[in-house]
Amino acid sequence: MVKKDFLSLIDLDSDQIGFLLSNAINIKNNKITTTPLKGKILALIFQHPSLRTRVSFEIGIRKLGGDCFYLDKNSIQIGERESVEDIAKVLDRWVDGIIIRTPSPQDLIVLAENTSIPVINAMTDAEHPCQTIADLLTILEQKKNIKRY
Repeated sequence: MVKKDFLSLIDLDSDQIGFLLSNAINIKNNKITTTPLKGKILALIFQHPSLRTRVSFEIGIRKLGGDCFYLDKNSIQIGERESVEDIAKVLDRWVDGIIIRTPSPQDLIVLAENTSIPVINAMTDAEHPCQTIADLLTILEQKKNIKRY
């Protein structure tokens, strides 16, 4: 299976965005009957705290059957105690995916380049692609058609 990261919105074409939005609607309306993350463990790395982002990822992972653990800036100290490359190699052995919220777009890229597991951008100073998908979902729900916008 080919590794698929979600580092930027430009990683997705319009069909993939439509697929995500359709699945999000089904999950939101409790119409999902599968647990694609069953038996999977994901690491949540947050260099900046965020109530909404953390809760939405943790709930989403659990609704899809997975489990996760949270690493904040004090417990992981990216670039201080350990390099991004070392963190990637350690987590690569233990988890099935990494969700990271970091100010540094470069740390996000280096992390993704040094692991064989999927990496999801939960926000950098340059981009917040998961929030953009959530915003598109809101537009779709309110306007019923996002192709016009």
